[in-house]
Amino acid sequence: MFIGLTTASNAQGPKIVTDPVEKAKGLQKQLNLSDKQTEKVSAIYKESVEKFDKIKVKEHGNTNKMLADVAPLRVATIKKIKEVLTPAQAVKYDKLIKESKSSSLNGGWSDGWSSAAN
Repeated sequence: MFIGLTTASNAQGPKIVTDPVEKAKGLQKQLNLSDKQTEKVSAIYKESVEKFDKIKVKEHGNTNKMLADVAPLRVATIKKIKEVLTPAQAVKYDKLIKESKSSSLNGGWSDGWSSAAN
């Protein structure tokens, strides 16, 4: 979603949505989130984007360093999103993440926070 590898992903598949609100709306459709859940997920994505941007500046776009720094951010973001979901939604979300990881060039980072189908 937020990484420089997005360009490579775009060349190989569907357009990756990077706007936090749009990402949340996409997840809303896939998981049938309420409006309140969608607002919370959007805020989580926005916070993650801000943190990622700081990592990108700190590492001067060095992808290998960024991936190492981003891993804990991704885990924390997924955890926060799952806290907003119902148990049934969390199961579907886990499946989306797993599918994204297996099909993505970059280990699911770019689109693994919500879905592979945007």
